[in-house]
Amino acid sequence: MSRDIWKRDEVQSPCTDLCTMHPDTGLCLGCARTIDEIGGWSQLTPAERARVMAELPNRDAQPQKRRGGRAARRAE
Repeated sequence: MSRDIWKRDEVQSPCTDLCTMHPDTGLCLGCARTIDEIGGWSQLTPAERARVMAELPNRDAQPQKRRGGRAARRAE
């Protein structure tokens, strides 16, 4: 019996099972998708999925920023 019948040509989900949305960026910390992209993934066309997948490496789900310290307090 061939297992090829279960192969699909669809773009697979980038989900990493670390599903936590960053409050500032609105991106998932695991896969860097928006909540709309995650919720609508199964409805996206293969071309739309490929576009999202191509954008993911350029997204910063959790930007690294300094907490501010003394300089930030002086600026207030």
